[in-house]
Amino acid sequence: QVRLVESGGNSVQNGGSLRLSCVVSPNIAYNECVAWFRQAPGKEREGVASVDSGGSRTFYVDSVKGRFTVSSDSSENTVYLQMNSLEPEDTAMYYCAARPNTYCYGTIQSPDFAYWGQGTQVTVTS
Repeated sequence: QVRLVESGGNSVQNGGSLRLSCVVSPNIAYNECVAWFRQAPGKEREGVASVDSGGSRTFYVDSVKGRFTVSSDSSENTVYLQMNSLEPEDTAMYYCAARPNTYCYGTIQSPDFAYWGQGTQVTVTS
């Protein structure tokens, strides 16, 4: 059973930065995709970024390219989402999700992921 625990959410001002962490238990598998999703009130869940277990391949939704960076540290069993130049539109609950036995590919869609964390809230004030 894979367990994911997110942390790092907070309230920041427009233009600020946050780093979210997702600890994967028991570990990040050899051929696993871990992704970050977000869901704002009244909106559908959106795939934001994904990274292969080795950290070699990453994918992003267009709205965060150049501002967010996803990375994987297998020694710490942790996936990070560094978020810079935050905007009020980035306000949402952020979730990490894991999909074992399949590397990441270009689309990040929630039905493809079997394991989910409980979420961490990010609020960006203008």
